Amino acid sequence: MLKSLSISNYALIDKVNISLENGLTVITGETGAGKSVLLGALSLILGSRSDLTALLNREKKCVVEGEFFIGNNGLKEVFEANDVDFEESTIIRREVLPTGKSRAFVNDTPVNLQFLKDIGSKLIDVHSQHQNLLLDDVGFQRMVVDSVANNKLLQQDYLIKYKEYKQLNRQIELLIEENNKQKDDLDYLQFQFSQLDEAKLVDGELEELEKQLQELSHVEEIKMNLAEVVGVLNEEPKTVVDSLRDSLNKIHKIEEYLHDGEAVAQRIESAYLDLKDLAEDLDARVEDLEYDPLQIQKVQDRLDLIYSLQKKHHLETISELIDLKDDLQSQLDKINFFDDELDKLKKQLMEVEKKLKEKAIKLTESRKKVLSIVKTSVEKQLHSLGMPHANFVVQMTSSEEYMPYGVDQIEFLFSGNKNGTPSAISKVASGGEMSRVMLSIKSLLSSAKALPTIIFDEIDTGVSGEVADQMGVIMSEMAKAMQVVSITHLPQITVKGHHHYKVFKTDNEHTTVSQIKKLSHEERIVEVAKMLSGSTLTDEAMKNARSLLKN
Repeated sequence: MLKSLSISNYALIDKVNISLENGLTVITGETGAGKSVLLGALSLILGSRSDLTALLNREKKCVVEGEFFIGNNGLKEVFEANDVDFEESTIIRREVLPTGKSRAFVNDTPVNLQFLKDIGSKLIDVHSQHQNLLLDDVGFQRMVVDSVANNKLLQQDYLIKYKEYKQLNRQIELLIEENNKQKDDLDYLQFQFSQLDEAKLVDGELEELEKQLQELSHVEEIKMNLAEVVGVLNEEPKTVVDSLRDSLNKIHKIEEYLHDGEAVAQRIESAYLDLKDLAEDLDARVEDLEYDPLQIQKVQDRLDLIYSLQKKHHLETISELIDLKDDLQSQLDKINFFDDELDKLKKQLMEVEKKLKEKAIKLTESRKKVLSIVKTSVEKQLHSLGMPHANFVVQMTSSEEYMPYGVDQIEFLFSGNKNGTPSAISKVASGGEMSRVMLSIKSLLSSAKALPTIIFDEIDTGVSGEVADQMGVIMSEMAKAMQVVSITHLPQITVKGHHHYKVFKTDNEHTTVSQIKKLSHEERIVEVAKMLSGSTLTDEAMKNARSLLKN
């Protein structure tokens, strides 16, 4: 429920604070006094867009703040999903800055407008004249039936399976589309794969081949220089190896006299052994090296093949070519095993559709059970609202196509005349009749759907007398289960209120502003009397007002 509403610098309002309670609250005031301004301000914290025209003083920001008692109405998960602190008593604040920008906060956490809309739609139902257009909306009509049938869990259960069903259908469509496309490219894919597969590519071989070609192409130069090195190390009249050996012998002779003689001897010996081993190794390589034009051509051909594959596929490494080959293999497998994959998905689809059908049937059966309840309840209210011949029909048809809400199409038909043929409401109902139909439906919903607050914005337009009195009775009955606020200009509804606020204009030194105050019992008598007789109060009007407020 809405506990309080604070508004500053909005339209005609300089500053207003309202505390609201349970039961039926009525708001009255002359035309143009600013009753609709209250709803405009409230709509800001329910997620409506704002603009600079909302500011009374363009140099100051507008602030609208509402405190709601949420309790346990299923909003906790919404708060948690958006990282907003959940409090049973929640404060929603909206600020419109002089720059035109706006900010929104829930429990002092910044939020976006979509979040305000998501929670606002679950906190308050603002019912105005234009909302009567919902009577032609199939989604609204279905929601009424589902609310009366308490189908929330059935709908959630069905929707989970419906999404799975749609996903499998989409998978099958994509598989068929992909297969049709790939079938056209089958020969080309197979050619590309075969070319890569026959190449027997090995990751890292390109670098090795390039080194091998360099060596084979310069074999004579390598052989000549290696031979000279071997000669220096091992074949000259006085070789490096021989010189090291002689040096080692000389060190051994003085080893016992030299303080680090043993260490020096070990270093020379290590160098001697390393160079001797190197000389033998190089000598063996000189013997093995031969110019081999056939091997050169073989390596060159292998490199040419790899280079051509890289150029063809615009790739730079063998690793990327191998990945491409694996991808082509995967595409070919999809084509070759398409029938198996399609059969597998179709079997899954059949199983899911079977379960989906079962859930759709449960929804349909649940809806059928309450069709007569909706009809009887709405007609009963309409008869009491001065429409004794009202005929309200809830027509339900089923299709073979699965939709997010089931397979049922629900349509409300109406006739206000005796023996009239029920038709779509918008085609046969006047504005006043549509208001009464909607009030009857909202009355039904108030007992079936948990909605903390409902606000009626001059829903009583076009009615009077006994019908207006009965409207007040219905609102009063609704207020036993929820918070109801009615903006009204009719005394018959006003006197049914448990709490009464009056909106009025006053002039300050700069401009005209709207204000609102809660009326005492005596002030209510005066206000109702004015509604009965006009601005000139009469004793009869005062007496009548007292009498009405006692009932």
